[in-house]
Amino acid sequence: MATVTVSPGAGATSTLTVRNDGDIVEAYTLEVVGDCAAWTTVEPARVSLYPGTSETVTVRLAPPRSHEVRAGEVPLGVRVLPAEHPESVAVPELTVVVEPFHELRAKLEPGRRRGWLGARFRTSVQNLGNTPVDVVFTAKQAGEELRLAFTPESRSLKPGESADTGLRVRARKLIWFGAPVTWPFEAGAVEREGAAAESEQPGRPEPLPGEFAQLPLLPKWLLILLAALLALLVAWFALVRPAVRSTAKEAGAKAAQEENRERPQGGSAAGGSTGGAPDGEQSQGAGPGTEGTGGAATGGSGSTGGTGTANSQQSSETIDVQTGAGAKKDGTYQVPEGKVFGVTDIVVANFQGDEGVLTISFGERKITTIALETFRNQDYHWVTPIRIPENAAVTASVTCSKPGTPATGTQASECHQVLNVSGVLSDIVP
Repeated sequence: MATVTVSPGAGATSTLTVRNDGDIVEAYTLEVVGDCAAWTTVEPARVSLYPGTSETVTVRLAPPRSHEVRAGEVPLGVRVLPAEHPESVAVPELTVVVEPFHELRAKLEPGRRRGWLGARFRTSVQNLGNTPVDVVFTAKQAGEELRLAFTPESRSLKPGESADTGLRVRARKLIWFGAPVTWPFEAGAVEREGAAAESEQPGRPEPLPGEFAQLPLLPKWLLILLAALLALLVAWFALVRPAVRSTAKEAGAKAAQEENRERPQGGSAAGGSTGGAPDGEQSQGAGPGTEGTGGAATGGSGSTGGTGTANSQQSSETIDVQTGAGAKKDGTYQVPEGKVFGVTDIVVANFQGDEGVLTISFGERKITTIALETFRNQDYHWVTPIRIPENAAVTASVTCSKPGTPATGTQASECHQVLNVSGVLSDIVP
């Protein structure tokens, strides 16, 4: 027996001659042994021979197209066991050369992602061939709107081995406002050039289609809100403000007329008392005039009396928190002593696109906990202010999982969140 070459998924045959050199009729059982036994058969598997005769059997090899059938030379043995003289067992051998084949299977996950400037995908590849290969990851786009980069760009895979690599997709410019834009692209995994001349074209994986949906930085609802605010502002200056001014002017004119109406009456009384009347009448007229003046003075004192109110003013405070990946840090603003802070508005900025968790608390009261990767800017508003007593604190607690990438394109070294708290700061009245 010699050397047999076989391709996985195909078949090959060889022959073996069995001869009875004994002096009695002998039956022989033939069995394949070795690494090829799972996919090799002998036909027929049992023969009976008269003394001095021989018979040729066929050895059929049918290796499956699997990465478990490794390429290279594999020894094959056929055990010939005589029934009458088992001690005379023989194991002739031949060499089987398994030819290499190449096949890759690749997958892109997920197939579609959204983002303002970029997104991350994952490409997995498996070597289904029976020989080691060097795999190079590739990606392309019909236009020049995207930058595509793999990390790492290549991997070495043994037969049956799988590997994953990250694909970063990044748009070359921002979309400030308007509708989202979808950018299709293709990713793939191929063998490095010159890896194997016998690589089969069907073994190469098909291109993997993907999509990046780029979102506008300013959504439509924000533009509608700004337009509505602008319309309200125009209506204020065009309609409401003139009406308020006119009403204020009318009220001022009416008050002036009433004041002028009261002043002439006091003057005629004074003139009557200083006219050509007798001295006695003058003294009598002067008495009521003096009492009237005293009454006016008393009324003026009464208008300035009463109790005061708490001193209140609008206040806005900013809490800036920076922390590294895997760490947690708190930022606080403490209400001054003798003051009460009525919070009406909160604006949170995650301008880098960090990943992690943000928790906002007013004193011992937890207001909200949000995931950083779900927003870039978030705001909260209350019609009824939330009162924070003196010496209590507004706390922004940040747990950083992964710093994001700001508009500069370079990944930040730390997570960075900014919290602005607005409301009314009032004195405590005993």
